[in-house]
Amino acid sequence: MTTIYELPTITRPPAAEPDTVYLVSSGDGRESANTASWPVQEALERMVTDVITAQGYRVVRALDVDPGTGHGFISSQRMGLEVFATVPRDVPLVVAVGTWQYSHHVLPGLRTHEGPILTVANFLPDWPGLVGLLGLNGGLTKMGKEYSTIWTVDGSDEWFRQGVAGWLERGTVPQDASHVRDLPALSDTPEAGLGATLADQLLAEKAIIGVFDEGCMGMYNAIIDDELLNPIGIYKERLSQSELWAQMRQVADEEADGVGQWLRDAGMTFRIGTDEATELTEAQLRWQYKMYVAVLRLSDDFGLDAVGIQYQQGLKNLSPASDLVEGLLNNDDRPPVTSRDGARVLWEGRALPHFNEVDEGVAVDALLTHRVWRAMGLDPATTLHDVRWGEEYDGEYVWTFEISGSVPASHLDGGYAAAEGWRQGPVFFPAGGATLNGVSRPGEIVWSRVYIAGGRLHVDIGRGSSVALSPEESDRRKRATNPEWPVMHAVLHGVSRDQFMARHKANHVQVVYAPDAATADKALEVKAAMFDRLGVQVHLCGDTSLAG
Repeated sequence: MTTIYELPTITRPPAAEPDTVYLVSSGDGRESANTASWPVQEALERMVTDVITAQGYRVVRALDVDPGTGHGFISSQRMGLEVFATVPRDVPLVVAVGTWQYSHHVLPGLRTHEGPILTVANFLPDWPGLVGLLGLNGGLTKMGKEYSTIWTVDGSDEWFRQGVAGWLERGTVPQDASHVRDLPALSDTPEAGLGATLADQLLAEKAIIGVFDEGCMGMYNAIIDDELLNPIGIYKERLSQSELWAQMRQVADEEADGVGQWLRDAGMTFRIGTDEATELTEAQLRWQYKMYVAVLRLSDDFGLDAVGIQYQQGLKNLSPASDLVEGLLNNDDRPPVTSRDGARVLWEGRALPHFNEVDEGVAVDALLTHRVWRAMGLDPATTLHDVRWGEEYDGEYVWTFEISGSVPASHLDGGYAAAEGWRQGPVFFPAGGATLNGVSRPGEIVWSRVYIAGGRLHVDIGRGSSVALSPEESDRRKRATNPEWPVMHAVLHGVSRDQFMARHKANHVQVVYAPDAATADKALEVKAAMFDRLGVQVHLCGDTSLAG
């Protein structure tokens, strides 16, 4: 008897036509964000299309604008699979990034694409295209997929035009990486010895990071598998945000209000209103205080050494923002919270490092930074920032690093007394909640990023300065971006804008202060030595005191 099977019909993409480039755009997972940012995306795509057509090529948009939504973003992983099924496998492909995007919408299609890939972003303060670009680039680097990348402010600069033309001709965009060098063999210094000893302690005693729902906002680059974490002594406790919400509901109003009173006594102020949809309210703040208490107790339950709350998916429709909570956790000086039995003050006088948006590259970095700085007797307060935007100011390129609120108060110029709580924007934060807002104080910093390349952990590390701009310029930059979010105006030593953009493998950068330049140099050496002893590939970026 002959068995007859019904064989599936496999869809094959069309063959690439000569002198044709395809264009796709990855969007947000939140339709409110896609709708709001579509005009900016259209402007970027016009700039890209104009440069490509000037070289005699035709641009085909792989996805038409949906008349129902009014935008042409790929807004889900399923949609990405369907769109890429129609894209010729070997055609030159542009991924245009005009705003924040969820990388996992397009990474499956990019993984199997065989033609040259170009990621391109705008460079605007009001929409985080370059943030989305760096997140996508970090994901492509992690998966080992070759790509080229480029960016532009308005499409008119010759570097952008020549770069696109060269990519069309050769399939690559050359970038300047002369600021990067591998860590040389370290001398037998007290700093190198301290770093090695701290690494040995971590390997022997191990540490646990608590992850409240992995994979925030499509950040594939922010997930580090256990097989890479465990060999450096770090293990995950996988936690659910539903349990965090349940624990928040068990915190008494009186205890939550005590957190708020502590902050007000410390000098923090809040911009309070009455409209829950658009303004910050006391009810929103109370829920944030309850989250602060709940996350500390849950972290105590599991013996965590660092913790990360995803928030953006799940909790965003249920609870006010986690960012105020995150900023408090990252500071040594913060409202006291007792254990469930009232017998202990949890992490009394000490920060519990929090990694915003459960970015596990930040988790590793923050954990090591905390241990190095504390061992050196320094303030270990550390935070990530979005690589948001920048411009020249008084002859220097000054980045405006910015994040939605996880900055510790000790980073701000004036501490809690200078901190303000503004309502998070309703487009991204429908349930509201306060930020921990302010401008970071001037001082010496060490910056870094842990990422995955070639199947192993790497860290880029360098020196910089947080600088004071004129009040007018600082205010202009805040108003041009997200004025409700804390910022750092940063100068990176020996690293230009385009060098940093071409090299950086994440949307986030880690920063930590040192009291002076000499101490910052020593702390960088200890941190580099600790990473090196753990087997993480260390890359020095820009001007540092380490030879090599």
